Amino acid sequence: MDDNQPPATEKILIIRLSSIGDVVLVTPIIRAVKQAKKEARLHFLIKKEFKPVIEPNPYLDKIHVYGEDTQALIRELKAENFSYIIDLQNNIRSKRVISALQKPHKTFPKLNFKKWLAVCFKLNLLPDRHIVDRYFEAVKLLHVPNDQQGLNFFIAPNETYEEDDLPAVFKNGFVAVSLGSMHGTKRIPAYKVVEIARILHLPIMLLGGKDVENEGEEIVSALGERAYNGCGKFSLHQTASLIRQSRCLLTGDTGLMHIAAALQTPIASLWGNTIPEFGMYPYMPQHRERFRIFETPRLRCRPCSKLGYKKCPKKHFRCMNQISAIEVAEWINTFA
Repeated sequence: MDDNQPPATEKILIIRLSSIGDVVLVTPIIRAVKQAKKEARLHFLIKKEFKPVIEPNPYLDKIHVYGEDTQALIRELKAENFSYIIDLQNNIRSKRVISALQKPHKTFPKLNFKKWLAVCFKLNLLPDRHIVDRYFEAVKLLHVPNDQQGLNFFIAPNETYEEDDLPAVFKNGFVAVSLGSMHGTKRIPAYKVVEIARILHLPIMLLGGKDVENEGEEIVSALGERAYNGCGKFSLHQTASLIRQSRCLLTGDTGLMHIAAALQTPIASLWGNTIPEFGMYPYMPQHRERFRIFETPRLRCRPCSKLGYKKCPKKHFRCMNQISAIEVAEWINTFA
């Protein structure tokens, strides 16, 4: 080996394949690793449909897409000759990639057994630790500390939603409302949104995909010009831009909740079938006063799943239905 040859650049691969909120939750790791190892090249592996979540992140040097052709992906990743792999997905897919690359790696404790005990037997043995703090166990060997600066979400410059584009009634402030979620039992029911909105001092901007467009129309029908149905109308980054402009986000346990936390927007977080003890509540370590969790305590059926269902298995949905609309609205009104 030539002694005058410069050392090879250290390359680190972070794996988190999905989904929106989960990807946002790994951003403190991305930032901390890059700041601790400024000369290293930092790569990220993600599913194609979630790439927009992470694409504008300035701490990343390269993004790889996990798709149908895993053999081509493995060849691509092998050519990079990574020094270290940080597996923040910790499932069969990520383990297959790690097995193929044969490089030093570390993951984090998923606590699936303890979550199973909480769901099936209502036995809470879960540690009082946010999942972000558990993620940092995967970078201990790299001597990467948590800077306690919270999450990141970088809005693409060409996708900001300008204040001048807002309806006139929204220009003096508004509350953003997240209607969507992959699981119905994490969603705030339309009637509950109406009940809360009628007590709010500000109008509401409804956000979500086309799958909740009808719920949005139902809410607008009840509230008139005090609500705008933005469901299905905005890109992810435009939605984030609106959340950043809002006075507060009203949301369930959703990906937009974590985007709001990254943008330091106050959050009224309503919890249905899942529980904050799973470690996925808003991560705002320096501004805990900017979010509040609302839930129905002492329900024997809760949590009924670590993820969620299309509809309440018990058919009563008390976990959401019994949350006090007055209590939620009064807290949100402090930001009006």
